[in-house]
Amino acid sequence: MRPVLALSLALFAGMAACIADARQMPTPPQRDVSLIGGRMPEPPATPRHDDASVLHGVTVADPYRWLENPADPAVAAWIKAQNAYTEQVLATMPDGQAMNARVRELAITSTTRSGPLLAGGTLFYMQETPPQAQPQLIAQPWPNGTARVLVDLNANGGNTAITGYWPSPSGRYLAYGTAEGGSELTTIHVLDVQSGKTLPDALPWAGGGTTPQGVAWDANERGFTYVRFPPPPKGENVVQFHAALVHHVLGEPAAKDVAVFGKDFSKVAEYRLLSSPGAKQLAVLANVGDGGPAEVWLREGEAWKKVLGDAADVRFAGWVGQRLFVASFAGAPRGKLLAVAANGKVGEVLGQREGALQRVAPIADGFLVVRSWGPDWWVEQYDHAAKFVRRLPLPAHGIGIGGIAGEAGQAHALIGYAGWTLPSRWAEYDAKSGTLKTVFEVKAAADYSKIEAHRIDGVSKDGTKIPVTVLAMKGVTPNGQRPTILYGYGGFDIPVAPHFVGAELAWLERGGVLAYANLRGGNENGELWHAQGQKLHKQNVFDDFHAAAKALIATHWTDRTHLGALGGSNGGLLMGTQIVQHPGDYRAVVGMVGIYDVIRHETEFANGAYNVPEYGTVADPAQFKATLAYSPLQNVKPHTAYPAVLLTTGANDPRVAPWQSRKFAAALQNASSSQPPILLLTRMNAGHGIGAPFSQRVGNTALMLTFFAQELGLPTK
Repeated sequence: MRPVLALSLALFAGMAACIADARQMPTPPQRDVSLIGGRMPEPPATPRHDDASVLHGVTVADPYRWLENPADPAVAAWIKAQNAYTEQVLATMPDGQAMNARVRELAITSTTRSGPLLAGGTLFYMQETPPQAQPQLIAQPWPNGTARVLVDLNANGGNTAITGYWPSPSGRYLAYGTAEGGSELTTIHVLDVQSGKTLPDALPWAGGGTTPQGVAWDANERGFTYVRFPPPPKGENVVQFHAALVHHVLGEPAAKDVAVFGKDFSKVAEYRLLSSPGAKQLAVLANVGDGGPAEVWLREGEAWKKVLGDAADVRFAGWVGQRLFVASFAGAPRGKLLAVAANGKVGEVLGQREGALQRVAPIADGFLVVRSWGPDWWVEQYDHAAKFVRRLPLPAHGIGIGGIAGEAGQAHALIGYAGWTLPSRWAEYDAKSGTLKTVFEVKAAADYSKIEAHRIDGVSKDGTKIPVTVLAMKGVTPNGQRPTILYGYGGFDIPVAPHFVGAELAWLERGGVLAYANLRGGNENGELWHAQGQKLHKQNVFDDFHAAAKALIATHWTDRTHLGALGGSNGGLLMGTQIVQHPGDYRAVVGMVGIYDVIRHETEFANGAYNVPEYGTVADPAQFKATLAYSPLQNVKPHTAYPAVLLTTGANDPRVAPWQSRKFAAALQNASSSQPPILLLTRMNAGHGIGAPFSQRVGNTALMLTFFAQELGLPTK
């Protein structure tokens, strides 16, 4: 994110002249200014139109639909005016400059590493040295070779990001993807690792955003299979649907690449490509959209065979030697491991045990399994017969497990992990001795040893206990008035795991409190935990978060005038529901790149159609009724005292349409009767946040903390 800018007030001073043409201007409600001594500046006026949708005989008013079209000059003017208004309000917040400086100071750690992959004795990973804009792609002969930079995209100011990388079986070649301006739309390039020379191959439209990128090399390393959207007609933009797998031969133009799988699989197809060691076999996990189970396919020569369908409820897989280990949740809500032989025969390897399955990786003659339960994560080792060997000697609480780089037959594996007070590190695990040796760790910019983690439980409306982790500095005890930020996500099988606090120490060191809720919709407690927050059960997620908020108040950490809520993407939807369902229970809410008009989310915009497995479809009458009951935009009520709200979005977001934030901000601004500001900030050269440069990431954190500091009354230093 850019630092807070002093945008010219002229951007919105003449807005009425730009958009008032024959459009009825709303009458803003009278704002309550009794709590403070002055009146905040009014937001730019937003016209209302008479648009509506009729679904299942119900008319759903849509007065802000005109904001969906960014090509409309009136919409462009409105966005500029909102940005100017937001910058004007933020500029009045005295903490802004100091918070930005402290966040940047804390973000400049030692070099960081992520995403380790082993191929042919070479370790590939991403490396970033703050304030470097983008990470570099590194190759290092493992374990004791000298690291060298393969790809560095920082020369153009950080606008180009690496979206993924895939080494060939011997490590001779490396395919890597790039995308511009936060769009995530990927072009694949190929590098000769030994010489460092980039080959002429450049393959556009290779997934990203709505469907993940993926590459699987041929065993002879003369080409690879990759994910691609249908090439658009000349002069037109790519349409991010109907992704298929195509095959590329090195040295041939992209126009010659031919589809080999999935041409008619699904409009909202998503693929995960998994190559066995030496690329002897290829498996594909194929999903119809997000949030649902995967079909498992194996390639046999030029043919493909489906070995498991939706009924197996497969969520992830990994090769252990030449056996594909598949995590199935059918009849096992915490997960079981199935082995798929080369002939497609399936057998159970490891039954359901304590903890939810999260990952599997090869090591020695057996495998490692990552598990979680609520906020706790751990790793277990099993031998070739799936007999339990040991639980790895990692901290029992407060850490999340990152990448694991291991190979069948090799007794050593790299395990990445981090914790609330523990910066990211890599440990080399010895499967024979059971020992862990730290081989890389990030050096933090401050002392995090004085942070304490506390556990509390919220009780949701249906009686379900919701784990909440509360972080505060030693000596900061519950007094009923601590400025507190509660974070949640709750969807798409994505867990909220412990992670390094990093720059958010700027909040804690001034007496603030951070809280993280493990809501249904994620998979922290397995697939049933996820399913209870999907489709017709989505309201459970919103009730869970509110239960976490009430628990913070009941345990006297904070009160309603000092409580803030934070979430992004699906978590932005969560924020929207809290604003409209419980406006009096939060003083301030920040929603980032969120979904707020769920009724219209399923249109051709962004990836709404991909989200049907998670949210359900409004074409179904029962789902429509449930969605209408919680969709934030449709539940904004006039003359309501809403909390302070900051919404952020990116103009290039491929995952959530930016108009979602525009429409919700307009509705709240026109409806709120309270003094706290309703702000919208649109980043014009940004997307969903994937691949954002360092300055943008730092700026996002500083902006969020500045807003909360102002609204929740964080003490000054």
